[in-house]
Amino acid sequence: MSNTAAGLVLIPTYNERENVELIIRAVFALPKTFHVLIIDDGSPDGTGAIARGLLPEFSGRLFLEERSGKQGLGTAYIFGFRWALARGYEYVFEMDADFSHNPQDLIRLHEACAVQGYDLAIGSRYSDGVNVVNWPMSRVLMSYFASKYVRLITGMPIHDATAGFKCYSARVLRAIDLSRIHFVGYAFQIEMKWLAYRLGFRIKEVPIIFTDRTRGQSKMSKGIFKEALFGVVQMKASSWIHPPRRLDEAPRGQPSLSAG
Repeated sequence: MSNTAAGLVLIPTYNERENVELIIRAVFALPKTFHVLIIDDGSPDGTGAIARGLLPEFSGRLFLEERSGKQGLGTAYIFGFRWALARGYEYVFEMDADFSHNPQDLIRLHEACAVQGYDLAIGSRYSDGVNVVNWPMSRVLMSYFASKYVRLITGMPIHDATAGFKCYSARVLRAIDLSRIHFVGYAFQIEMKWLAYRLGFRIKEVPIIFTDRTRGQSKMSKGIFKEALFGVVQMKASSWIHPPRRLDEAPRGQPSLSAG
């Protein structure tokens, strides 16, 4: 199956009734055509029902998959990656439902991959200073130094290792063994970047401004950061014992990254 859309935007949701319709309409209002897949983990607040009600209006562009229970961010994205690959999408995006990621930046991420030829584009909060709005200083520092820590442990030249706003070329997702992804929380974001880097894909950080949500409740917790911090060491050690290998072809050379 081929698609005329610029790509598929994956938006996992759990209790996002205040945001889900607004974010869907914002993506469809962009001058470039994107499709949207909402992956709802049985939100008790009716998020799935709101998205379902919009399906007739955006037939062929909006899709909904409803899963039973809260299964974790990583499993939602892996579900979405497989869904996208099975339907022939060339570019697949990760984006939050709460407008912390500006839908307008989807166009810039797409351009980095589709026009500039990168395999993975990361919407980066820290590649050009610190571009975070409405976060308390304690959370900014925690996030900023978490990325510094990941860079120190892994050696990845990525300023925003925990970023969750990304564009993947389908060739990256086909190359990574998704069945072997270990983490389901925010450490999943680090693991996916690590695998793309280790497998030799070209990565670009695209500077964005991250704005904290104004509607709904944050899903962030200390446990999420703890998983990420300890998971990085586990991930690095595991890669020494079982170096990651591409499923699709032989590696295309040394890892490279541009932060421009």
